[in-house]
Amino acid sequence: MWQEINNQLYRKFQFADFSEAFAFMTRVAILAEKQNHHPTWTNTWNTVEIWLCSHDAGNTITDRDHKLAASIDKLLK
Repeated sequence: MWQEINNQLYRKFQFADFSEAFAFMTRVAILAEKQNHHPTWTNTWNTVEIWLCSHDAGNTITDRDHKLAASIDKLLK
């Protein structure tokens, strides 16, 4: 579930291993590129953390962030 923290949408994802986490990041990268909205994220072994905010809107959460978050969630279904 996405959380609003410090004017950003945040979510932590955990996978079985590094390969699954990296495959997820690849799918997210394709979505982000298509939407021209790129996340701040980290990956440590099986964990991916993502932060979304719109820098061009003053580093706050916008509809673009909610749209990308929803698209990311669909990858997991």
